Amino acid sequence: MNSTMQLLLSLLVLVGCAKIGGIISGALGQPTVLGKLLAGVCLGPSLLNVMHWSVFKSVPLHETLHSLSELGVIFLMFIAGLRTEADELKAAGRAATWTALLGVALPFAGGIAAARLWGFSTAAAIFVGLLLTATSVSISAQTLVELGKLKTRVGTTLLGAAVLDDVLGLLLLSVVLATADGSGGWLTVLFTVVRLVGFLSVVWFLGRRYLPRLIHHSAKLPIDEPVLAFAILVMLALAFGAEEIGSLAAITGAFMAGVLLSHTDVRDEVDRSVSGFTTALLVPLFLVSIGINTDLGALQGGMVGLTLVLCAVAVVTKVIGGGLGERVGGLPAREALQVGAGMVSRGEVGLIIATIGMQKGIIGADVFSMTVAVVLCTTLVTPMLLKWSFRTATSAQPTVLRDHEVAHQPQLTEA
Repeated sequence: MNSTMQLLLSLLVLVGCAKIGGIISGALGQPTVLGKLLAGVCLGPSLLNVMHWSVFKSVPLHETLHSLSELGVIFLMFIAGLRTEADELKAAGRAATWTALLGVALPFAGGIAAARLWGFSTAAAIFVGLLLTATSVSISAQTLVELGKLKTRVGTTLLGAAVLDDVLGLLLLSVVLATADGSGGWLTVLFTVVRLVGFLSVVWFLGRRYLPRLIHHSAKLPIDEPVLAFAILVMLALAFGAEEIGSLAAITGAFMAGVLLSHTDVRDEVDRSVSGFTTALLVPLFLVSIGINTDLGALQGGMVGLTLVLCAVAVVTKVIGGGLGERVGGLPAREALQVGAGMVSRGEVGLIIATIGMQKGIIGADVFSMTVAVVLCTTLVTPMLLKWSFRTATSAQPTVLRDHEVAHQPQLTEA
């Protein structure tokens, strides 16, 4: 079987199983995100290990599927940005800032304390704490879309806090790596901060000033789907630039591209065009890939106990930290709980940090496996926590934004 046929068959199996898992989860009254994640766990090394069957045993195939799943995350965050206006992020600024600060500080301290109790060295314990600071808002964004809550004050605050959380987490990562590196570490940290702030400032200024004009001119180009093509190119450019120039994650650049384009009159057109293909193929592939890359059997001995403790710490500290930040920021208690629940998922962000730690020799394979288990646990818990928090919400404080804003926002649909 040639490589193209391998890719087609693997997409058929993975996306098909993800959709079936979503259907079953929806029939049981749970978000479809949960079913797709569990489908991945069943297909992965924890149970069936399908990607090591002879028909799928190909390094290039695995690399291609990984790249496609990462592309799914980028497109998902782009759509979330399209549905989030900058004015709304600004309005949620105080609450989002406090949420990010406390949502990083509490998990960081909790992770360090748990690792030290288990006998980890100071350097390794600090990195374990760092692993718990990450927030993967892609899972929460997808769940909020399914619940019809993305265009609410909670959804907007959650997305804003997640962007700030990403910035703070990467700053901490740069500090840890610079300190572990030894020579010239603090100069590296300073340079990283300058690159990060400079990239965000320049992109925001240029995007708000020139992007609407460029979109208008692109519509006149004699090519197929000129507006959509230009919008996707902007997203890809900012995703690439965020990671390679700004010391940020690519998903932050994609989200920023969506926010900038949300100020143009082509927002709805781009949203409709991008969301169909993304939710039909790329997002299910991303969700099922999380489970496929998880080997729960790698956890042995005392690491099992530490993993269970860290799972509890990861959930509790994010809910409390995020929720407390929202209360300090002025949101009602119920909305604070909802935002705290939405900050629980670590997703691919935690895995990226763990991979860097492995490459730098700061953590070993056992800690990496533990990280994967914590990521899986928090990713599975987040949709359930979000749905529970909205189900029990009172109607005393309506959180939906202005009706005319909601009316013109297209909704993602699930097959």
